[in-house]
Amino acid sequence: MESSPINNQRKINISWLFKMAWRDSRKNRSRLFLFISAIIFGIAALVAIYAFRYNIQNDINAQAATLVGADLVISSNKPVDPAMQPLLDSISQTRSQERSFASMVYFPKSQGTRLVQVRALQGGFPYYGTIETTPLVAAEKFRSHQMALVDRTLMLQFNAHVNDSVKVGNLTFLIAGMLDKAPGQTGISASVAPVVYIPLQYLQQTGLTQKGSRVSYSFYYKLPAHVKTGQLVKKIDTRLDKADMNYETIETRKESTGRSFEDLSRFLSLVGFIALLLGCLGVASAIHIYIREKISSIAIMRCLGVKAVEAFLIFLIQIVGIGLIGAVIGAALGTCVQQLLPFLLKDFLPFTISVDISWLAIGQGILLGVIISILFALLPLIAIRHISPLNTLRMSYEDVNLSGDPLRWLVYLLILSFVVLFTFFQLDSWLGTLFFTIGILIAFLILSAVAWLLMRLMKSVIKASWNYPLRQGFANLYRPNNQTMVLIVSVGLSTAFICTLFFIQQIIIGQVTLSTSGNQPNMLLFDIQSSQENSIAALTRQQNMPIIQQVPVVTIRLERVNGKTAAEVKKDSLIKVSARAFVNEYRVTYRTSLSPSEKIMEGAWVGKAEPNKEVAVSIEEGFSKRTHINLGDHLVFNVQAIQMPVVVGSIRKVNWNKIQTNFQVVFPAGVLEDAPQFHVLLTRVSSATVSAHFQQLVVRQFPNVSIVDLGQVLTVVDDLLTRIGYVIKFMSAFSIITGLIVLIASVRISKYQRIQESVLLRSLGASGKQIFAITAFEYLFLGILSALTGMLIAIIASWLLAKYSFEVSYSINYLLALAIFFIISLLTVMIGLLNSRSALTHSPLEILRSNA
Repeated sequence: MESSPINNQRKINISWLFKMAWRDSRKNRSRLFLFISAIIFGIAALVAIYAFRYNIQNDINAQAATLVGADLVISSNKPVDPAMQPLLDSISQTRSQERSFASMVYFPKSQGTRLVQVRALQGGFPYYGTIETTPLVAAEKFRSHQMALVDRTLMLQFNAHVNDSVKVGNLTFLIAGMLDKAPGQTGISASVAPVVYIPLQYLQQTGLTQKGSRVSYSFYYKLPAHVKTGQLVKKIDTRLDKADMNYETIETRKESTGRSFEDLSRFLSLVGFIALLLGCLGVASAIHIYIREKISSIAIMRCLGVKAVEAFLIFLIQIVGIGLIGAVIGAALGTCVQQLLPFLLKDFLPFTISVDISWLAIGQGILLGVIISILFALLPLIAIRHISPLNTLRMSYEDVNLSGDPLRWLVYLLILSFVVLFTFFQLDSWLGTLFFTIGILIAFLILSAVAWLLMRLMKSVIKASWNYPLRQGFANLYRPNNQTMVLIVSVGLSTAFICTLFFIQQIIIGQVTLSTSGNQPNMLLFDIQSSQENSIAALTRQQNMPIIQQVPVVTIRLERVNGKTAAEVKKDSLIKVSARAFVNEYRVTYRTSLSPSEKIMEGAWVGKAEPNKEVAVSIEEGFSKRTHINLGDHLVFNVQAIQMPVVVGSIRKVNWNKIQTNFQVVFPAGVLEDAPQFHVLLTRVSSATVSAHFQQLVVRQFPNVSIVDLGQVLTVVDDLLTRIGYVIKFMSAFSIITGLIVLIASVRISKYQRIQESVLLRSLGASGKQIFAITAFEYLFLGILSALTGMLIAIIASWLLAKYSFEVSYSINYLLALAIFFIISLLTVMIGLLNSRSALTHSPLEILRSNA
């Protein structure tokens, strides 16, 4: 019966509530900790990522000056206009300059050749930090002599030592020292394009700066203390922009480097958030079952005069306490994991990352863990308020009706708001947040609908003529106290999240995996001057190597789109053309026909320029989408200071995975033949020996020509992808472990319901084999259906992400998907059977006493 009005006016005794929560939890702590442990790995992942992010930001702020090496860097991809030289000289008296370009170098001692990044330096750069060398004096010694600094990996590869020689173009340099680290250099960049420093005063003698050579010009400045860098660049920005020159300061490097690693940390945070969402499922489903089991205890307390709100607070205190413990454990684990992330990512980073303990990240993790524990436990907890003393006689959770409870909808709104806000903080995009949230809601609704349909279906199809264990097992799917909805939703979503991570990881890595099988080219020669084109081709044929492709390349810039310049596009928000379209230099070609990797999607291909007609160019489909330049748009390109108007005549789809020269913009023949250009040649070598011999011949006869051994590049790419895979798998492991915990917890917490049913069946004469079969049929069907539904959701989700987010072709490993399906189904059955083990090995009376 209900408590009296006098009792309802009694004040709530907080200390008594804590005592009751403590006493009631003594018998249930292991069960409580099981479902709260589901959030431990999610909190651990987020704390590790947050600490990593904060340390990166602190390290960028502390080391930005050494990344740039100067207060101001002005750069250009073409020789400096003489009219700009007085401005460049007036900025500061403490200045340096550098020319950088890709070129082949030759080691006479080992007769080895390799494509490198040559940096011809003059002056005292860097002004912050150092060029790290072995021996230390080499960093200064090489500047005033005919000497070079050679990257450590390059020295080891060709067994070169200090005081050996290296040939750069037509000139041979003495190796002054081994280059250990240059400003802004990463381990990966050193593997792809190792650096060789030479003095700028010897550059002309190398013969590598011919007309058409692709050289970058950089000017480094150390500014006087009284000069404000921001004010200076604001003053000269307009003149630099007109001269096609860019600038970089310590502040802009901080921003750009921070943005780069912000993208990485957001991706990793999203992976951690998925682990946390899985943990939330574990919390919600476990509390749901836990409260079911506590109906009798709560009803008895209500009979003894405990108010509904007091009963609610007792169990809320339990959840907050265990949630706090779980969050603290997760934060401690995440702090330990954070020590490993810099090790996994060190080759991607141009600076040293500290592994300091981030108390801010720990605080955020603990607060987040407690909020999640409360938020996702509230929905089942508010049902406590509707449990009356009559439930001591009527032991049915279904009698507790929440449909008219306004708090129920408030909790739904709070949960939805939490998911939306937290996702936005990870993605920093409302559109991405919207799709992510809608995706989760759709998945939840699909799984709920599947569970509801299953229960309705079982009621109508089960027949008395069926085998008894089969009939009983399927009947458990819809009987009172069934766990069909909870298990299908939690196991299904766990499967969907885990499989989506696996599929996307496979798709991303698969897109950048290149194949060198068959007749694919595996060697690329570029920077071939027009006068050398025929000689290089003849040399290639003499070595019995095929000429797979030989194309001219012209460097151009975009000046106008439909009459609008970059400045006008930036000012007018109504113009949809991307301002980034004007920033880059474009390397284009001209030809009369499409290549096998191209297909016209819109418009018509024009292979030969027609007299007295506007030149029709073809642009690549992805370039069109990024820049919002469409069919029929009128463009003006700057071709070596000559303004060339063109119209977009067609849009092509290009297979970028095929190893050949592909271009964003292709001109028809008859337009660019007289423009300054270089040529690219693709061929195939049969072995490493043939490759080395051919490279030696080319470097000796044509020192300006650069060669890329794609086999060597693929080795580096493979190593890079392996490292990326480690990072993704490392972070995905948190989601996988959490998913397994949710699976175990979701099935395990039903143990106390199933034991009562098994005891009843044993008491009525059912054998252990029959109970075993009944349990096996129930969990097998639940496992198969939830895993299958989750798998289908993952396939659809990964397809949508591949098509609309990553814009890549879709393919998944169905054997992996099948393996995950069987593993999850088998785990569900195994855990379910383990739950019922005590009912099979002990007498009914013994079990009833132990669970009393």
